[in-house]
Amino acid sequence: MKKLLALMLAVAMISAALLSGCGAGSSGDDSAASTGAKAVKAGFIYIGPIGDGGYTYAHDQGRLFLEKELGAKGVTTTFLENVAEDASSEKAMKDLIDQGCNVIFATSFGYMEYVDRVAKEYPDVKFFHCSGYLSNDTNFVNYFGRIEQTRYLSGIAAALKSKSGKIGYVAAKQIPEVIRGINSFTLGVQSVSPTATVNVKWTDTWYDPTLEKNAATALLNDGCDVIAQHQDTTGPQIAAEEKNAFAIGYNSDSSKAAPKAYITAPIWNWGVYYVDQVQKILDGTWKAENYWGGLKEGVVDLAPITENAAPGTKETVEAIKAKILDGSFNVFAGPIKDQTGAVRVAEGAVMSDEDQLSCKWFVQGVNGKIDK
Repeated sequence: MKKLLALMLAVAMISAALLSGCGAGSSGDDSAASTGAKAVKAGFIYIGPIGDGGYTYAHDQGRLFLEKELGAKGVTTTFLENVAEDASSEKAMKDLIDQGCNVIFATSFGYMEYVDRVAKEYPDVKFFHCSGYLSNDTNFVNYFGRIEQTRYLSGIAAALKSKSGKIGYVAAKQIPEVIRGINSFTLGVQSVSPTATVNVKWTDTWYDPTLEKNAATALLNDGCDVIAQHQDTTGPQIAAEEKNAFAIGYNSDSSKAAPKAYITAPIWNWGVYYVDQVQKILDGTWKAENYWGGLKEGVVDLAPITENAAPGTKETVEAIKAKILDGSFNVFAGPIKDQTGAVRVAEGAVMSDEDQLSCKWFVQGVNGKIDK
């Protein structure tokens, strides 16, 4: 009898286990483990510290959004900050892979050739490079956003605030990404103030708070009363506040850094892209496709306009933003002339994506030089 009871108990336990297993499969649990999908561990490498208040901060907010949205599905993340744009970035990626990362987000332009190299060495890892142009059709893509749309809008805000008609622009690297940003900003400026100029000072660095601030100070001393930037920190905005001038930020809402100067900023919502791509990896639908989203996709936006702006700024900006969103306005629609007065984009035409991605000339109204 004892043997029979033991046998019956064992059968019951096995049956319960089998039923429990069937119940888990149909319970709606969408974790990577329950669906059979491979868990994702995403590694991020950053050019600066996550507390820079700008570019790296914006990417890290995207990483945290990814964890928030997909953490229940087995997605985890890690990051390395202050990674230089040299061979050390290659080592950083390999270190992350050794830690179990099967997805790598390399978030600065100068990492590009190293990502290309490591992607060939690790075909089972997916690589995402921000702002570059290299990619392959298997495991390496590039991604960026049409930040030019919101730079144009911020140019409107800057021009409406400026009394001198001289706007300063602290710029990092002489590459198409930065140049087309200056151009779109200037086109926005001149849409409401045709005689205003945008005066460029290069720093040749993405992240150097002191150098960025000093460049802005030099522009302010030269008569500029509004400062814009393509830099990673809030240094230029702080310089503007110290000179009782005004500023357009970049990357994230940095209104707290220089509250008396800050007007608005073109900002990034990187989490929109990160969640979309990782979800596709989990679903098994991911394809190696390059990405260039804009306002419509939600990856770029304009930060809330503060009370430092000129009266009527919000209404003017919102009207143009609505046209960008409905497709009736393109910031690179012709006619567009370069610094020499030559027509680069004819009336009725629109600058192509290819020309934007290779742009090495300034529009009319920019005071600055591009080294050939």
